Amino acid sequence: MGVRTRTRAVNRKEAQKSVAFAKLNNYPSSPRKMRLIVDLIRGKRVEQALQILKHNAKQPSDSLRKLLLSAISNWQKKNEGKRIEESDLFVKEVFVDSGRQLKRLQTAPQGRAHRIRKRSNHVTIILDSKNAPVAQVEETEETEEKNS
Repeated sequence: MGVRTRTRAVNRKEAQKSVAFAKLNNYPSSPRKMRLIVDLIRGKRVEQALQILKHNAKQPSDSLRKLLLSAISNWQKKNEGKRIEESDLFVKEVFVDSGRQLKRLQTAPQGRAHRIRKRSNHVTIILDSKNAPVAQVEETEETEEKNS
């Protein structure tokens, strides 16, 4: 492995240090209902997102708040010695995918049956800090000097 690729790998690791994520699988709520809440916190600062979720009346907002707290603690494990307030954490990405469907039957008139689909979803939260790592800034300066 050459020197250039090694420095790129180190810079990539430094950039990944600021990113943390958490996943919630098979939550028993439809993806459509969950997306209504997720859209409220996308792109917001972490403190503001926690307040939005705390005061939201919808049922999945409580579990989404716990998921956000889990992502924050994952970020703290990656970046020991750094404070959340100084790093200016924000919700970079949040997406909801549909999970498994439980198919049930409900009795209907005249001997018929209606199918009921009990939906679930998977939620992923990705946090990032707005303060760029030093190694990433140095890399952009080096590429600018080479291009000149």
